Amino acid sequence: MPGFAQDEARIKLGYAKCAHCTPMSLTPQFAQGVEIDAVGFNTGTDALTALVSKNIEVAQVTYLHYAIALDKGFDVVAISGQVNGGSALLLANDLDIAQNDWGALKALIAKYKAEGKPFRVAASRGNAQDIHMRGAFAKQGIDINKDVQFVNIPNPSDHLQALRRGEVELICTVEPFATQIMQAKAAKFFGFPYDQAAGKLTNLIVTRSDVIAAKPKALEETVRAVVKVDEHIAADKPALVEVISKITGLDKAIATGAIDNLDPDPKMYRASAVAIAAMMRDLKYINSDVTAAVEKNMDYRFLEAATGKPKTELGY
Repeated sequence: MPGFAQDEARIKLGYAKCAHCTPMSLTPQFAQGVEIDAVGFNTGTDALTALVSKNIEVAQVTYLHYAIALDKGFDVVAISGQVNGGSALLLANDLDIAQNDWGALKALIAKYKAEGKPFRVAASRGNAQDIHMRGAFAKQGIDINKDVQFVNIPNPSDHLQALRRGEVELICTVEPFATQIMQAKAAKFFGFPYDQAAGKLTNLIVTRSDVIAAKPKALEETVRAVVKVDEHIAADKPALVEVISKITGLDKAIATGAIDNLDPDPKMYRASAVAIAAMMRDLKYINSDVTAAVEKNMDYRFLEAATGKPKTELGY
């Protein structure tokens, strides 16, 4: 029996190695009443795969992954937010376009098209930055399937070399790699891709219904640890710089530049999550209407217990 009780109080948690995801590595030291084994993955897609294949019990993913998982019929339940933001649109250095000048960008894309040249835009397909970019492009009247050539670069740490090799004209990448690219002068900042239905919403903490049934108290304590980590990094910026640098292996100057585009926030934004799912279907990113499932599978009980606040104050 003692062994069984111990197993009930253990959670294996996966997170991605991006700037706003790395604070999840701090959850074990902020956890009480639960033993958290935090495991780093290259991307949120990898963390989601580990969750649905039952290799881990909790995963830090994105609102995008959440909708994709529901579209595929996977058993996923959202239990907390974590950190939002972290996306940036970067342009190749030789393109003479001012920051946020979408008119000039559209004109250049049209010029490439008329000349029969591909205007190549890249992202890590399946990540929040990909949907942020697609939504922002659609809002500006740019058809990502017809007007440009999409290049999938799965690991964000490879984005720098792709720009250096001249393989893409524009990239939507994630912090701290965006700051790394700009500090290395491999590309220049164009803008933030937040003018679309997802806004700057990025990370979501998800689990499965079988874990909720078997380990409700451990999940509550896990969410409480996430909330504590968010409070810690919001109040102590050097601590956030430290953890980004430690997990990604990047210089502290890069981590310092990255944190301005990060927003620690454990709330789950229900209406926006529904809007994201609708946008993803419009963009043919998912095949079915999962808006009802997105709403139904957001479980606020753990967040309410961890914060002492009603769900109406937690994004419901």
